Amino acid sequence: MNNFVMDYLVTEGYYEAAVAFGRETGTTTSANVSSAIERTQIRKAIQDGDIQLAMELLNDAHPQILEEQSGLLFHLQQQQVIELIRAGRTEAALDYAQEYLAPRSENNPDLLLELERTMALLIFDDVSTSPLADLMDVAQRQKTADEVNPCILRTQLEEAESQLPVLLKLMLWMQDRLKGKVVFPVIEDVLVAEPILAPSNEAAT
Repeated sequence: MNNFVMDYLVTEGYYEAAVAFGRETGTTTSANVSSAIERTQIRKAIQDGDIQLAMELLNDAHPQILEEQSGLLFHLQQQQVIELIRAGRTEAALDYAQEYLAPRSENNPDLLLELERTMALLIFDDVSTSPLADLMDVAQRQKTADEVNPCILRTQLEEAESQLPVLLKLMLWMQDRLKGKVVFPVIEDVLVAEPILAPSNEAAT
């Protein structure tokens, strides 16, 4: 299990956590360390709201990603507009959106809708109580960071998803298939990971 946790931390770009976990458990990894550090720096920049730094780091290491992944570039630039709005720099946000986001969304209805939602943030005095509060939540930064990480991994011909989430999905799928057929311990809350006994249909009758 330690190996799966280590794989998750390294793959998802949490290198400092991976180092601490390895020190605590003695678990090692054969992953590309420089890649993990690089992805951790980019993720941290996005999570800190420093989108310009994240794009510079990404462009320095993998310029082809932003050239080829237009949707990813749009979402990074969208996040930059959100951060400008968060900082109260309304004019800068409008200028940035007009220069970078408007041309990219002009012929793409989905991106245009995202742009309209983002710019609608300027209408509300208190965004936290608006229907668009999710855009200003830190989870939006996480969403953007989660989009960048697999793009880098695919460029480096590495697995874009760690094994741990895959195993959890497989476990939940198997539990669902077996429920009602046999008696076995199931885990309903993966955060708690406390198994409970699932009765079979025969036991229930």
